[in-house]
Amino acid sequence: MASDDVVRALAEALLTRGWMMATAESCTGGLIAGACTDLPGSSAWFERGFVTYSNEAKTDLVGVPAALITLHGAVSEPVARAMASGALARSRAQVAVAVTGVAGPTGGSAEKPVGTVWFGFATPVGVQAALMRFDGDRAAVRSSTVTHALVGLLARVRG
Repeated sequence: MASDDVVRALAEALLTRGWMMATAESCTGGLIAGACTDLPGSSAWFERGFVTYSNEAKTDLVGVPAALITLHGAVSEPVARAMASGALARSRAQVAVAVTGVAGPTGGSAEKPVGTVWFGFATPVGVQAALMRFDGDRAAVRSSTVTHALVGLLARVRG
């Protein structure tokens, strides 16, 4: 399913429920919000997006405790969960998706190689996280991250 098709399906699912969504993005730098708002009429279901590229932005904008970042690293399950929860708490949305990862080409490690991305999904039933490892260059990792985020959120909205 192409990103445009996923966005249309997500829009329809959100509108059916009367919900809005928010994003908290690190490694994608706003690309998820951009994909959503490329669709005309998205203001009916897209509430807001936070670009939380730096650790400070994660803390300032969506309330991720600095200690959580220090303890687990920015690219971690607890931080992805906190980003999603924070985006939900600091918006009027009913669902949120968060991404934090290593897009490359630098920044990877043995534990968190380039292509490692943590996702957080916050819905009325709670917060879930998912870990993915994508292949390719920076553009490919970011594109795969956007698609996975949208597909994952769609599944949870439909759920």
